[in-house]
Amino acid sequence: IGLLLRFFAYLPWLIGEIAKANLDVIKRTLSPQLPISPTLFRVRCTQRSDLGRVIFANSITLTPGTVAIMVEDDYIEVHALSQETADDLTSGVMDQRVSRVEGPGVQV
Repeated sequence: IGLLLRFFAYLPWLIGEIAKANLDVIKRTLSPQLPISPTLFRVRCTQRSDLGRVIFANSITLTPGTVAIMVEDDYIEVHALSQETADDLTSGVMDQRVSRVEGPGVQV
């Protein structure tokens, strides 16, 4: 029950991030300069369980402008539409929030 409550507490933040990313993608695609700089990078994931890593990878993919390509050990390979999007993801904010969803004392 604790995991479910923490997940539902995470959803409003994730929905906000999805909305912000949608606006960014729309702005980029409608701009005559088409300001994109596709990048492939790895982001560290600190989740201790497979479920935590899946939630993190799916959160990345649900956010427009990013796609989680592969989860391997403590990293997720990601394709991003821009370097700014990649920088936001590597800041670790989403990773920390997903780790909070996972909760303390998670078994690997």
